[in-house]
Amino acid sequence: MRLFSLCTCVLAVATLSGTAALAAGAPFGKAPDGRAVELFTLTNGHGMEARIMTWGAAVVSLKVPDAQGQLGDVVLGFDDLDGYLKHDFFAGKVVGRYANRIGQARFTLDGKEYKLAANNGRNTLHGGNQGFDKRLWTPVKADGHSLELQYKSKDGEEGYPGNLVATVRYTLTDNNELRIDYTATTDKNTVVNLANHSYFNLGGAGNGSILDEDLWIDADRFTPVTSDLIPTGELPSVAGTPMDFRKPTRIGERIDADYEQLKYGPGYDHNWVLNKPKPGLTPAARLHDPRSGRVMEVLTTEPGLQFYSGNMMAAQVTGKAGQVYVRRGALCLETQHFPDSPNQPSFPSTELKPGETFRSTTVFRFSVDKK
Repeated sequence: MRLFSLCTCVLAVATLSGTAALAAGAPFGKAPDGRAVELFTLTNGHGMEARIMTWGAAVVSLKVPDAQGQLGDVVLGFDDLDGYLKHDFFAGKVVGRYANRIGQARFTLDGKEYKLAANNGRNTLHGGNQGFDKRLWTPVKADGHSLELQYKSKDGEEGYPGNLVATVRYTLTDNNELRIDYTATTDKNTVVNLANHSYFNLGGAGNGSILDEDLWIDADRFTPVTSDLIPTGELPSVAGTPMDFRKPTRIGERIDADYEQLKYGPGYDHNWVLNKPKPGLTPAARLHDPRSGRVMEVLTTEPGLQFYSGNMMAAQVTGKAGQVYVRRGALCLETQHFPDSPNQPSFPSTELKPGETFRSTTVFRFSVDKK
């Protein structure tokens, strides 16, 4: 099953003059190699605001109105780049070249085995030691409502084959949506899986835990994992288990249940197999915070959704504006292909070939439920 679109493409590479014509972002610190990191601000006609930095193409802040019309920042992050360099939990970043885990830090493609960095026990996680989250992305287009960033990953980087050109475009729409469009091309057969790793708390970043938020996931099945969180290859039903979010359910209701999969987490850190009633952009999840009335709907073209309930976050991390982030103080809803797909022939393919273009879109749509 292939979910990439095929096309004959000519890569549009920003010229020096085109880059110079971009509106400059605000300074946000220096990358480890001394290059400047920029912060861009996107706004829409309803007062929403998103701030995106070029280090890791990360969503630094996302201000959304609550039921009383008050804006609040709903994603975890830091006031400057130093915070991101000190606390490495992928906050807001684009992860790749392969989001999530690849078992045994290796895979075989076209009869050749590729060895990757084992940065998560014996497995590789989110692209390796220096994944896309630890790279400086180049601004290509910026107009106040959208920002396009590009990163060129060299053949052999972190063990992956092929020179890959990855592009992410963030758009803040007047429908109170943060839309993320990804594309990628390669000059050699490779694998690719891109996702955004924002941590959401609809009650406001640093405002307690997410255990009282209600979650719905449009999935009848999930991918169970071994003790080191690698899929077994099975696709069982969620029925009768704490993995069933087909009806809106309070996250804390079953998170510590006596259930083997939750003990591995500990808590939720699994991929759900989205029902996908039709191809293209379809609803995947809905999150509701009863305190603020904020609602976030997730729509995606991807086949999977990784729900991570912040189980492994440090006991206390000081983030933006001195806010303290606690364990399970935010959650991730990462739209993606399944973990370990390069080693699981029955999973949707993540292979990308020369002449093809990887395309993926995810929309985070915000509204309020005043009830």
